[in-house]
Amino acid sequence: MKYQIRTEELFDFSHTVGGDLLRKCEYPWQALSYIGEWIVALGAVLPATRYEQVTKGVWIAKSAKVAPTASISGPCIIGEEAEVRHCAFVRGNALVGNGAVVGNSTELKNVILFDGVQVPHYNYVGDSILGYRAHLGAGAITSNVKSDKSPVSIRVGENVIETGRRKVGAMVGDLAEVGCGSVLNPGTVLGKGCVIYPLSCVRGTVPPDVIYKHHGEISLCRRKNDG
Repeated sequence: MKYQIRTEELFDFSHTVGGDLLRKCEYPWQALSYIGEWIVALGAVLPATRYEQVTKGVWIAKSAKVAPTASISGPCIIGEEAEVRHCAFVRGNALVGNGAVVGNSTELKNVILFDGVQVPHYNYVGDSILGYRAHLGAGAITSNVKSDKSPVSIRVGENVIETGRRKVGAMVGDLAEVGCGSVLNPGTVLGKGCVIYPLSCVRGTVPPDVIYKHHGEISLCRRKNDG
């Protein structure tokens, strides 16, 4: 079964302003160390006609909708037509793409959300990258630290790739769907267009275009992913 773990396999770089950063990384988790400095550099050159620097290190598109109850710390960029809803908690190092939705009580930390990503209800997304139009159902979270606090490894079939990082959440490919209440364990990689059943506990790498029912049981996905 074919897995997707390389950055260029998981993501269409045309759907994020962070494309130039990601192109430099063979594997997407390698970008996690540089998100904050990338945002600061990019924010400094964003067009003032379309973006406003609302506080140090925080740039918000003028077309974005941000609830007054949302808490946003820098470095952070909120893209055009994005929506940040009631009591969202953006802790910094967050690149939120155009048209993305950050929902009520959702928490972000050290993330890249591609254009059209939806994390709309009670989600935690930390040290993770979510591809174009990826969607987390209500209560779905990315767990980013192992219980023993040891460095996170990426499991690809029988092979293991060491990240050297203590914190790695999930790498979620374009158009992936994650069901409500699911947990993506540290170092989870979801291929493009895969569908995760609700209440799943996912670990390791899930191939593209499959339905993940539980560990050891997947089937082909018939859903049309035409973007």
